Amino acid sequence: MRLYLAIAIEVVFVDQIAKWFAQQFLVLGESYPITRFLNWYLVYNPGAAFSFLADAAGWQRWFFIIFGIVAAVVIVWIIKKNQSDRLLCWSLALILGGAIGNVIDRLHFGAVLDFIDVHYAGWHWPAFNLADSAITLGALLIIWGEINRLMKKPSTPS
Repeated sequence: MRLYLAIAIEVVFVDQIAKWFAQQFLVLGESYPITRFLNWYLVYNPGAAFSFLADAAGWQRWFFIIFGIVAAVVIVWIIKKNQSDRLLCWSLALILGGAIGNVIDRLHFGAVLDFIDVHYAGWHWPAFNLADSAITLGALLIIWGEINRLMKKPSTPS
């Protein structure tokens, strides 16, 4: 259990340090090209993924804080119950760290600080941060693990 909590804490730490640097060195709404497909672009997102509920009247801040805290508690419980499934626990640890990192932002700023802008041919993916990346990676690892588990199951005759 300690290993998985340590992973989550590392994700929170790296995420918060990166956000601190973004705040120190980037100007809100100004784009800083890094490569042909990547910019640093500081923005605060009061909504969820893809700015879902960003235009709500402010209640969404507390909704997402409570949701993130409840999710964190449930994730810790699932990790504790499934410690023999290392891939699942690693995946959930990444999601846990990302969720906590974004809850910290909501408590501190009232929004999530995003600063990574991926783009191609004029099309931009919504800005995101390292916490979002950890959540996404964790979710992809869970899907990959489940696909592998299904592929290894012996088929039952009908």
